[in-house]
Amino acid sequence: GQTKTVPCKLKDAKYGKVCVCTADYCDYLENPTVSKDNEFALISSTKQGLRFAVSSGQFGNKDKYTIKDFEAAASQTEAANETIIERLLQQAFPQTDKAQSITRAVTLNVNRSQQFHKILGFGASFTGAVSYLLENYKEQALQDHLHKSYYAAEGLGFNLLRTSIGGCDFDLSAWAYNELPENDTKLTAMDKLDARDVIRVAQMKHLIEVSGVKQLKIKGAAWSSPKWMKTNNRWTGFGRLKRDYYQTWADYHLKWVDLMEQNGLPIWAISTGNEPMNGILFMFFVRFMSLGWTPWRQAVWLNDNLGPTIRNSKYKDLVIFGNDDQRYTSPYWFKIMKYARPNVLDYLDGVALHWYWDEIFGNSFVDKTNDYMADKLLIISESCIGDKPWQQAKPMMGSWERAEKMARSFLAHFNRGFHGWIDWNMILDELGGPNYVDNTVDAPVIANTTSKLLTNINVICLAIFTFITTAYTEFYKQPMFYIMGHFSKLVPEGSVRIEAVASNINLDSIAFERPDKQIVLVLFNSGRADLDININDTKRGKVTVNVPAKSIHTMLYK
Repeated sequence: GQTKTVPCKLKDAKYGKVCVCTADYCDYLENPTVSKDNEFALISSTKQGLRFAVSSGQFGNKDKYTIKDFEAAASQTEAANETIIERLLQQAFPQTDKAQSITRAVTLNVNRSQQFHKILGFGASFTGAVSYLLENYKEQALQDHLHKSYYAAEGLGFNLLRTSIGGCDFDLSAWAYNELPENDTKLTAMDKLDARDVIRVAQMKHLIEVSGVKQLKIKGAAWSSPKWMKTNNRWTGFGRLKRDYYQTWADYHLKWVDLMEQNGLPIWAISTGNEPMNGILFMFFVRFMSLGWTPWRQAVWLNDNLGPTIRNSKYKDLVIFGNDDQRYTSPYWFKIMKYARPNVLDYLDGVALHWYWDEIFGNSFVDKTNDYMADKLLIISESCIGDKPWQQAKPMMGSWERAEKMARSFLAHFNRGFHGWIDWNMILDELGGPNYVDNTVDAPVIANTTSKLLTNINVICLAIFTFITTAYTEFYKQPMFYIMGHFSKLVPEGSVRIEAVASNINLDSIAFERPDKQIVLVLFNSGRADLDININDTKRGKVTVNVPAKSIHTMLYK
């Protein structure tokens, strides 16, 4: 049944605030509805602590609607102390009356007749690490809360999901299908799911069942072939696919798609391989499994092997994404592919990019990609924070700043024509893993893997206890989780981006018309001042909403 609205159980963390979920409590928000033509609903989240707070109002009303920020309930002692301090300050500095807080203003013109591209959807990734953490949530209710928080309508409303074909770095070890027998071009060992995928497939099917997600689109990507197919016979390092196994590697992808289908998980898309440059240029930095490709060689494989293998199979409508790497490789990648095989790009339905170096390599790389890949799907297929040497390579619990980085990137990409976004791991532990090479990062949801029951027992006893129980009892939703929801929750597949132009830089925004013709605005105030947003819609008229500093809002109206 439908989970009703349940407020966030807010908790202070080292870098901000998180929402706590346990087996018997997790926050949800039923999607707000508007019944009257001039009515609007507003969902708000702030650095201070609002999480999906709902309010409403009406267009045409001359009064300004003010979103009141979260205020922590101070104890009576704290309140009394603050009053004493204020009184002493006033006596010492009588001229310093409380300064009026600054409020900036912006006008947002929404033109629903100016339409752009359609939205495909939003999603997260189901890695071996996610599967492992779910296994350790022994209470099914807690697993269900994670699935519903992301994929249910009362959660983030996600509809995309990425998973690895074989293993990836977020696994307990490197692995692939058909590691044995070696040199087996018939792939005789790929007749059933690997034991790890038996667990993962069951979990993904359960996700679909409990969340009620409609038409989940699953995208697969391979990090590496079995070692025997590679020039260096290793999981990592400078290693490419041996020419003798080009067709075998294409058959491997087809067999994986077939295995998943046979086990009740139809696959929507695959890519030509995860981060192909890792096995060519970055093998000194990348210690996890990879398969190196140059664009020239990948064009040959796609044109002569993978493309025909898929298109001549019963999965001929499978979506194939190219690149699945950083944007700086992208224009060059497709240009060289086209040189190698003039018609090869016809096999590709879309471009998948990772966001990791976007601050350094600008939007021109995306624009130049469109010279070769116009009218194809554009998605971000992987994003997380903590990947850079200068960033903390683990969760920063409660960080609003990391959430803001995500908001800016969502806005930049969707305003430039992107159709979808798939985040990286759905959940990680407090260290940003598990990851078999300690390539730890942050995630929107963090598992509490340390029992709080034994706070006064020494570390050795705690380790023994944890080893015996290995059951986790809560997880934390970070600000990043809610930021993603401000884009995904009310913007279903098939929504169309429409024109929304702000009069100045105080506001970052984007607007969509949904399939039901309702309008959704995402309003992001990253400044330190409150902001009056004067919204002017070509059909609905005007309304002014005052929003707090460091806040994000999603507005829904007819």
